[in-house]
Amino acid sequence: MPKNRVYNWQIKREMVFPYQEVRPEKQFAAVFDTNKCIACQTCTMACKQTWTTGTGQEHIFYNNVETKPYGFYPIGWDVKLLGMLGAQTWDGDTYAGKTIFEAAPRGMVTEGYLPAEEDYAYPNVGEDEPYGTIKQGDYLTMPHRVWHFYLPRICNHCTYPACLAACPRKAIYKRPEDGIVLIDQQRCRGYRECVRACPYKRTFFNNKSRISEKCIACYPLVEQGEQNQCIRTCIGRIRLAGWLSKPDKADPENPMDYLVHIKKVALPLYPQFGLEPNIYYIPPVHVPAPFLKQMFGPGVEQSIKTYREAHTDKTFLGLLTLFGSTENWITKFKVSKDDIASGYDKNGKKMVEVPIMEPVYIRPYYDEKLDIYRHNIT
Repeated sequence: MPKNRVYNWQIKREMVFPYQEVRPEKQFAAVFDTNKCIACQTCTMACKQTWTTGTGQEHIFYNNVETKPYGFYPIGWDVKLLGMLGAQTWDGDTYAGKTIFEAAPRGMVTEGYLPAEEDYAYPNVGEDEPYGTIKQGDYLTMPHRVWHFYLPRICNHCTYPACLAACPRKAIYKRPEDGIVLIDQQRCRGYRECVRACPYKRTFFNNKSRISEKCIACYPLVEQGEQNQCIRTCIGRIRLAGWLSKPDKADPENPMDYLVHIKKVALPLYPQFGLEPNIYYIPPVHVPAPFLKQMFGPGVEQSIKTYREAHTDKTFLGLLTLFGSTENWITKFKVSKDDIASGYDKNGKKMVEVPIMEPVYIRPYYDEKLDIYRHNIT
């Protein structure tokens, strides 16, 4: 397969890819705030009940939530590939190592591996297991060096999908109208090259139908101007989907552009793999920076600093309050002088407004109007 040079803005350089650079009219993207995720798995179950309840789909989770650093689904999906790539480096914010396309063995499109069947047997491995130990003593001081965090995952609907590049049947395609990556199951013959190639292991092989499946970004909802199923059911309000522009065309009123390009607080997962993924994460503020840099790239420390200072930026704080505020698609947002954050649809119609700070009402102990006394009730 011919190799072309394409530009990947996440690693700030050109790289090898089997096809020419063709970007969609608009790119589906989402931001997940890991600081608010409690691993309730509501998103996982909502997705499971919607899309993968059939025979042969028992092990298929388009959405799952992992506890890092010890949780993986399938087992070791990231550490195995990181080990195969070996030590790689960043030169400032430019990736100086090899992507999975550039590290591909002779005759292969990508570096990768095919998970064993038992790798899918433990979807909750490592759940709530922290890193480190607390020393026993007369007292404890906080913060201590014991940590874990939750990583919600779906298909990244990458700009340069490894699954698409590796499919010998050309059964995988990226929709030009929204950038959502889908599998044409009539063309698929179950070779599982997509499963082997995807570094995030977000394509799955159905042992009953003998063809591959993957997250479809709930495109029937997206086409109706609604948020995805995992996003609309998230009780922690950690997720927001939208359209992402290229960095040189960023719109400060577009929620995705603002978080990814303007504030640079939302970062891609393993950008060094070279796929330019379109699901972004606000990193956890309590995890050691070296671990997070490996996962989210060199912008981690600045991202955490920006997030910690959100209370000083009403525009940023206002956008954070819009997460989970509506089931509809937010195309534009504004924050008014009276601290009200508003979300608008593609036609400029206001869909939702949320106060940055919830009002506080202090009721008097004695209410003269009602002639009653108020007491605390336990």
